[in-house]
Amino acid sequence: MDGVTVTAEGFGLKGPRGWAFRGIDLAAESGALIAVEGPSGSGRTSLLLALTGRMKATEGTATVGGARLPKQLAAVRRFSAPANVAGVTDLDPALTVGEHLRERALLQRRFGDSVRALLRPREERTAEARLRIDTALSAAGLAPEALPKGARTAVRDLERLEALRLSIALALIGRPRLLAVDDLDLKLSDAERTEAWAQLRSLAAAGTTVVAVCSEAPEDAVTVSTRPADEKDETSEETTDAFAETGRA
Repeated sequence: MDGVTVTAEGFGLKGPRGWAFRGIDLAAESGALIAVEGPSGSGRTSLLLALTGRMKATEGTATVGGARLPKQLAAVRRFSAPANVAGVTDLDPALTVGEHLRERALLQRRFGDSVRALLRPREERTAEARLRIDTALSAAGLAPEALPKGARTAVRDLERLEALRLSIALALIGRPRLLAVDDLDLKLSDAERTEAWAQLRSLAAAGTTVVAVCSEAPEDAVTVSTRPADEKDETSEETTDAFAETGRA
């Protein structure tokens, strides 16, 4: 699937406790790998959610896939998907990998597909769901058969990189044109970080536009830097609340 172009000019978001981020300028082509670089607390997650239509900016403008932000939030939500965002896309530690995948495929079929797709024979819908899952797993680099208990492995038993890959796979089931990954390099070793970036490069090379929050951007990424605002930044709790106000589409 083709990605989207992403541009921003003077983009900013101010919340109850001050500026989450502001003064963001960005220009990235379809299929780009975009890195949102900055220290924790500098508004990286808020920017990620604003660019995917999950939070409403209060200053400046952005254009994502031809849709204007902050006015066309719903349009951007329809073709974008966040992954690994604390308080937003959390994995249930008690559920297995297979349960997460089947649940997401079911939700996609019920709420993300067209009415015509819902009217297809059950066998076709089941085959389509299986194809979506297999394709997403391959693109995310997660092989369930390599896990301790296969697809029956509980999320609580996954390593950090495996959980990251699962979150990305779940986002990819909806076949987004824009994938947004938070805290990509958090608690990863140097080798794991290299693997994670390689996977995102592969997704971008295949056409999906990818935005990833990180503490240190790779040299080949389109990089936008955030920095702590003069006033107190929004907390993660506020970020989650603001996200809830705009919806989880």
